[in-house]
Amino acid sequence: MVAAGADLFGGGPQAVRLSPGADAAGFRDAVRRLAAAAVPPERVIWSVGEAPGLFGTPEAVTDAPALALPRGVGDLVTKVVPHRDPERYALLYTLVWRVLHGERRLLEVSSDPLVHRLERMAKAIARDLHKMHAFLRFRRVEGEGPERFVAWFEPDHHILAAAAPFFVGRFRSLHWTILTPEASARWDTVDLSFGPPGRREDAPATDGFEAGWRDYYESTFNPARTNLAAMRAEMPKKYWRNMPETAAIPGLVRAAAARTETMIERVPQPAIKRDPVRAVAAMADQAPESLEALNAIIRRSEPLVPGATQAVLGEGPLGAPIAFVGEQPGDQEDRQGRPFVGPAGQLLSRAMAEAGIVRGEAYLTNAVKHFKFEQRGKRRIHQNPTAGEVSHYRWWLERELDFVAPRLVVALGATAVLALAGRAIPVTRARGPADFGKGYSGFITVHPSYLLRLPDGAKDEAYAAFVADLRRVGEVARELAGGP
Repeated sequence: MVAAGADLFGGGPQAVRLSPGADAAGFRDAVRRLAAAAVPPERVIWSVGEAPGLFGTPEAVTDAPALALPRGVGDLVTKVVPHRDPERYALLYTLVWRVLHGERRLLEVSSDPLVHRLERMAKAIARDLHKMHAFLRFRRVEGEGPERFVAWFEPDHHILAAAAPFFVGRFRSLHWTILTPEASARWDTVDLSFGPPGRREDAPATDGFEAGWRDYYESTFNPARTNLAAMRAEMPKKYWRNMPETAAIPGLVRAAAARTETMIERVPQPAIKRDPVRAVAAMADQAPESLEALNAIIRRSEPLVPGATQAVLGEGPLGAPIAFVGEQPGDQEDRQGRPFVGPAGQLLSRAMAEAGIVRGEAYLTNAVKHFKFEQRGKRRIHQNPTAGEVSHYRWWLERELDFVAPRLVVALGATAVLALAGRAIPVTRARGPADFGKGYSGFITVHPSYLLRLPDGAKDEAYAAFVADLRRVGEVARELAGGP
């Protein structure tokens, strides 16, 4: 940012000049110093261009402290700064000033003219980013050295810096350059840098890949669904000359009516009838025939929610009299590849020992086989699986228990109950023996992680009740075995 002051923090107008484009850093510094000097919005004249100094000379004013603003205000500033409206900085400073002077919840008043206008500007930026993500096309540059790709794009606003990280994530292994009329972005597989404006003629007009892409686009074009208004709404014509498939659209549209009539006149072909008995038999032949085969399938499967290091399989002997089913692996389980080895697992082992259940003689597994978490700094914070995720893993759990064939299955917590019973059942109300409608008896109790989350004053009593549940589990298992 560069700025010049007509009256350095005095009573006259303050002229602030920012760098061209989206000068977020310059605007932030200017706002901090204006606010520290209690300069109201009506005394600030904002402009964009090149000029030396900051309120006179940079050395004359020390850095102002950061402002304590609601997060939503900072987010809105970040979204609106790239807008092309020359009044954006004045509007944003007015917003900051009002928030700092008693209107902390201003953003909640959507009917406020200032808030309404800024929110519309933020939506315009979001639309422009979406268009750039969707309609920018890279083309290969012929020549020696690493394979390079160049794209030309004309955004409506100053969004290049905000849009570039998306393409870094999408094309991380490629060398590419994005040219726009006001700046350029370059990625060399390591560093992202920004440079001067580009020209349309600096980007290739086409490359070898586009002919194949046009053929594919033409083969998938459905003439019966041609809607020019919808096409223009979703893909404005200003972007057409940058996209290879659009060269085929005029011809496809002209031929749409004739192709549609041909489709209508074509005699419908009856559907091929399949023998359901043979289909079911074929599916049965593909099912795993052992726990080892099932575990091999689980190991090869990608996590439903990305991020887990590995699938965490069940542990224990086939024919174990008791199977314990938990929710999902935790951080330590994901790292070690074993169930119930973290803090909750250690608590379970201690309670089992006090209840007279030998852990090595029981089977331990989870309803969900992969760790779901939220990254917070260096920590991975456990996230509860959704009902859809539990349903996704349910077939595996049922086959697993079929192979283990326990006499009693213990559901540890609500997620395990949902997986075993197929419906949500309150754990506190149904605690004790249960019927899951399977070929084994059931028992419901809390998950040991629940005990870890209790306040210290309630932990001892809850732990004693948990141990009592496990003693009852042991008694039920012995009764089912016909023992004393």
